[in-house]
Amino acid sequence: MGFTAPATAFCPACGHATEVRMVHGRPRPACPDCRFVHFPNPRVAAVAFVTRENHVLLVKRGVQPEKGKWALPAGFIDLGEHPEKAAIREVKEETGLDITIERQMGLNFDPTSKAIVILYKAQTIGGSLAASDDAADARWFDRKDLPELAFESTRKAVQEWLTETHP
Repeated sequence: MGFTAPATAFCPACGHATEVRMVHGRPRPACPDCRFVHFPNPRVAAVAFVTRENHVLLVKRGVQPEKGKWALPAGFIDLGEHPEKAAIREVKEETGLDITIERQMGLNFDPTSKAIVILYKAQTIGGSLAASDDAADARWFDRKDLPELAFESTRKAVQEWLTETHP
């Protein structure tokens, strides 16, 4: 895993152009002038697993990656934002529903989005279902009639739910 071009073209410490150098065994953008090294961090996403009876809340992806497939409501956590608050915000933005977080269900790495995924079990407490933001559609799906799912993390969570609710 390397860079084709520096992820950080200019040093945030001194403004000099960076170069890709091997640092701690990996290619990383580094400043030849002040020796600053940029360590790219993984993105972190908050995901809400919202169910009601034998139905799960899914959103149809309106953007890439996985455009047109269905996923759990989710999004990247903003700097300084608590992951639970991010899950609540993303559900509201994508579905119009208000939720409360019950518990953390898991922590995964999704290879498609290259993100660390924090999965929360949640329940609705209000709002009206209406797709918005980057969701092309939002619906409740019966466990017996699921659409094509996006993302390994969504497929894994739904499969665990199906096994737990009806082994």
